[in-house]
Amino acid sequence: MDSLAPVVEFSNVYKAFGTLEVLKGVNLRVSRGEVVTIIGPSGSGKSTLLRCANYLETVTSGKVKVCGEEPPSTEAELNRLRTKVGMVFQHFNLFPHMTALGNVMEGPVQVLKKPKLEAADLAMVLLEKVGLSDKANAYPRELSGGQKQRVAIARALAMQPQLMLFDEATSALDPELVGEVLSVIKNLAAEGMTMLIVTHEMDFAREVSDRVVVLVDGRIIEEGTPGTVFGNPQSPRTREFLSRSLRTDFSQVAGT
Repeated sequence: MDSLAPVVEFSNVYKAFGTLEVLKGVNLRVSRGEVVTIIGPSGSGKSTLLRCANYLETVTSGKVKVCGEEPPSTEAELNRLRTKVGMVFQHFNLFPHMTALGNVMEGPVQVLKKPKLEAADLAMVLLEKVGLSDKANAYPRELSGGQKQRVAIARALAMQPQLMLFDEATSALDPELVGEVLSVIKNLAAEGMTMLIVTHEMDFAREVSDRVVVLVDGRIIEEGTPGTVFGNPQSPRTREFLSRSLRTDFSQVAGT
C-alpha cells in the first residue's frame, strides 16, 4: 500500500438495515500507526462502523477503503483484503475443540498456507506476547474470560494484519479481568499497531488514543485529541454523554 494512504478510510458512509438508518454520512481516516477510539451511547452505530471496516457489512452508500485499495468486487479480493484486518469481538468466538495454540495457528495454516511448524512457532511467540505461553495446550473451557479474549487477540495478530479492530473487547468480562486485556491493547499501541477501538472504558480511551471520535445517532459529532474531547468537549451531546459516563460536570468548561 501507499505509505501515505490511510489504513482505513470511510467516505460519506451510510448504512441502513431495512428502514433503520444506522450510519449517516460518516467520514473518517485512520493513518498508519494511529490509535483511534470510538465512543458514544449504545445504539449509535459504533459496532456497525467497525464491521464496515472489514466488509462484514456492506455499506448502503459511500465507500470504505482499506490500505488504499478500492472496495473488493470479487470474493477473492474480499478474502485477500480481510487478511489485512484483524478483529476482536465482544465474545471470543474461539474454536472450543482446539487448544489455545491451535486457535492461534488456524488462520496462518488455513488462510495464509503457512507450514504447521512455522505457524506453531508464530503462535507461541504471540501467546507469550499476550502473557499466555503457559496456556498453549489449554482448551477454551479451561480458560477465564480474560484469557480467552487474550487468545482471541493473539489469533487476530497471527494474520499479521495492517489494522486491528476491537469491538468492546472487555464488555463481556468480569471487572477484575478487564485490566489484563486492556494491558495487551496498550502494549500493541506502544508498538505502533494501527487500531480502531470501540470502547466504553473512558479512562482507557483517554490513555491509549491518539484521537477520540464521538459517534451519536450514526453521525460523528466531535473528534480530537483525548485532552480536547474529554477535557473541553465542544458539542452539547458530547458533554451530555461524558457527564453520564464520567460523572463530570462540564458546565464550567462549557460556560453554561
